[in-house]
Amino acid sequence: MNEAVPAQTPPAEPESPGVAALARAAQASPGHFDELRAAVTGSGKLTEVWRQFFSSLENDTATDMDQRAANLARQVRDNGITYNVYADENGPQRPWSLDLFPMIVDPASWQRIEAGVLQRMRLLERVMADVYGPQTLLHDGLLPPALVHAHPGYLRAMHGVTPVGGRYLHIAAFDLAHGPDGNWWLEGQRCQAPSGLGYLLENRLAISAQFPQAFQNLGVQRLAGTYRALMDSLKSMSPTGPDAHLALLTPGPYNETYFEHAYLARYLGLTLVEGSDLLVRDERLFLKTLKGLVPVHGLLKRVDDQYLDPLELRADSTLGVPGLLQAIRAGNVLVANAPGSAFLESPALLGFLPALSRHLLDEELKLPALPTWWCGERSAMEEALPRLADCAIKPTYPGSLDHGSFEPILGGKLGDRALDEWAGRIVRQAEEHTVQGYTPLSQMPTWQASVAGQPGRLRSRSAMLRVFVVSDGAQGWRVLPGGLARVASAGQEITSMQRGGSSADVWALTRGTIDHATLLAPHMTPESLMQRKRLITSRAAENLFWLGRYTERAENAIRLARLTLEYLHGEEQSSAPLLAWLSQMAVANTLVLPGVPSALQAPRVFERSLIDNLGSSSGATSVGYYLRALKMVGSSVRERLSQEHWRIIIRCEEELFERCASQRQRADFSALQALQILKDTSDHMAAITGAQTDRMTRDDGWRLLSIGRHIERLAFLSSALMRGITTGSLKTDGGFDAMVELFDSAITFHAQFQQSRDMAALVDLLVIDRDNPRSISWIAHTLRGRLARLAGSDPNRLCALSLKVPNPGTWGLAQLCDEAPDLVTPAQTQDNTPDAMDPSLQYALLKDVLYQCTEASFVVSDDISATYFTHSGLANQSLGAA
Repeated sequence: MNEAVPAQTPPAEPESPGVAALARAAQASPGHFDELRAAVTGSGKLTEVWRQFFSSLENDTATDMDQRAANLARQVRDNGITYNVYADENGPQRPWSLDLFPMIVDPASWQRIEAGVLQRMRLLERVMADVYGPQTLLHDGLLPPALVHAHPGYLRAMHGVTPVGGRYLHIAAFDLAHGPDGNWWLEGQRCQAPSGLGYLLENRLAISAQFPQAFQNLGVQRLAGTYRALMDSLKSMSPTGPDAHLALLTPGPYNETYFEHAYLARYLGLTLVEGSDLLVRDERLFLKTLKGLVPVHGLLKRVDDQYLDPLELRADSTLGVPGLLQAIRAGNVLVANAPGSAFLESPALLGFLPALSRHLLDEELKLPALPTWWCGERSAMEEALPRLADCAIKPTYPGSLDHGSFEPILGGKLGDRALDEWAGRIVRQAEEHTVQGYTPLSQMPTWQASVAGQPGRLRSRSAMLRVFVVSDGAQGWRVLPGGLARVASAGQEITSMQRGGSSADVWALTRGTIDHATLLAPHMTPESLMQRKRLITSRAAENLFWLGRYTERAENAIRLARLTLEYLHGEEQSSAPLLAWLSQMAVANTLVLPGVPSALQAPRVFERSLIDNLGSSSGATSVGYYLRALKMVGSSVRERLSQEHWRIIIRCEEELFERCASQRQRADFSALQALQILKDTSDHMAAITGAQTDRMTRDDGWRLLSIGRHIERLAFLSSALMRGITTGSLKTDGGFDAMVELFDSAITFHAQFQQSRDMAALVDLLVIDRDNPRSISWIAHTLRGRLARLAGSDPNRLCALSLKVPNPGTWGLAQLCDEAPDLVTPAQTQDNTPDAMDPSLQYALLKDVLYQCTEASFVVSDDISATYFTHSGLANQSLGAA
């Protein structure tokens, strides 16, 4: 008798530790202020605010935190938050790096920070007013002239100019370090075009959603009221008051923080513009739109000052607006901040601000800066040289082409020989070097997710706080309650996003009332309502036009590539007319290069070339090329695309290139695998076209996108049908079926005509049928109507541009199906039956219609560019025109 074997109980997995216990075990590095304990490294208890934070996570384990971190990363990716958009055209986008835990600042600390940065803002405004006014600080020796006049950020063209509204600085950022002594120390200030106002909004939305209970219980002050104050202030100080038209000036999608520019413009209700969108006429600034010139009364700039006006500043700039400084001097446009503030960012200035505060404000600075020595003063240099090992060495004129510029250097990381070399450089070029005291940054908790079986845990990493001060109208300025924390990568002390660092949300706690203000204006005037209507700049319109064109080109390339590969392995692979048609179409649409043998001459070589070009972004403009172009142009109008639309564009392009590269590495990239990739890409394209068709507002921008698609479709399908006739491909069963499939009309054709191969049936569905959105007639009719609507024509009336598209109402089925030849030669009169006639000489009227459609697509494209994008009529009237 067999004894029953007891069931074996699997060993229990070790219980994941609680996050509160992990927080109590986490320690800052020696010598660093520990944000968790508000003290230098030790085994003390968590501060009250951090204890409250982790009490809301009492039941969470490391596994739960891993899931939160994964959700956060997915949200960042899904929202398309990037830092260096297209920094490398051929590389993947770099998602914005955001840590899971916020930096929490208690109410007492925040009040000290707030008072300190507001005082410094008042001081910097006074310095700006003096430097661009009477210059008494320079005359009296309180500020070295060399430190100001030698700085590339000092703009002589702005001397004597009082900005409209009377305020120079509307936004400034202050970088603060929490030192081992528990004090906040100022390390730097940004006044030219400080970045971060958009990113911190995304950080707040993402992190507050991860910890909603803690966010509610701790009394975190909200942000919207401060943004509202900034917008109200800019409008009130602008030349036309509350109904002013404000825009955000960006360098464009190649800038590393372009995502922030687009996001901030959408959040604040600003028109996102590039320099090429604007022009100056009669000392006034205008925006080029589809409807003509629209006045602009204020600019929130994200372009460095030296690039703002190629007439008076850098002549090689393509980012600015010719004549902009002229409009500023005339008081016709407000620019935030006023051009010329970049010299305030020099680290050397920090050493002079304490004395300037006593002189200008009769106050001692409430927020100290790290000790700073400008080596252009001999006494300061002699005092700084013995301290190099304990200090940071910084360029006095960062980013200057005329002065030595370099990345900041930590003396403590250098050996004796390197320190001696730096000392020699400082002695030889003293004025170009500034020495600043160094304090170890405080360390805040970050979450390190589990990797390779190692459980997730808290790690302390060095962080620096960026605080923003913004204009508040007659009240002066206010501090944005929170900010942006930049977190160094593991084991590093420099908090640089370019060097692999990350960011963290900042929770400024308050004991007072939570500000629940929003950016929604409760009462709007008719003028402001008109202003709220989205303006379509000529640049945005052109990009939308090309977004439509590249979308259609990508779809056409995918369909043609799939069709070609299928027929190269199908029953008709020996049909010479069909192979000739496929070869001509592939070369005409550059799926293969002209020098490649045709499918008739060397079918396997032709096929190999087509497959290899699918994932290429250079040479043949095949599927990958068009998808990359689609992504590039889409990035330029990202503020007009939904998150889902943008996300599917990114995914479609990334997956195609990744899968093609993977197959090429394995050296077995077969036609079957290529077809699967093309099928999946086609599914992505269906989602993209669906977003364009059903989820975009039907304004003039969308009409241009649609017009771009129809121009491409008209040219592609007309030329395809023309080649089908001239090669004789339509005389074969395979060629006939391939044409119907290329028009994406196979299901409809077979439902109406079963297995017919009649030419009249094909012409009826693919050319005449007004219910088929891929027929030549439907495309031409729709294109004519949308061109008329774009031009603002009266209903049922066409504009001049519409009339350049052939009128499908004049086409008759019988005439188009007439097989009469173009020219009957004597040799052909011996046997003049349609079957014996050279196919290239048949269907004269049909081919004439197709030729007209193809030519019209090119003519209309050129006319649209001249009419709506280049504004060629204004080219010689940008400055001082009557």
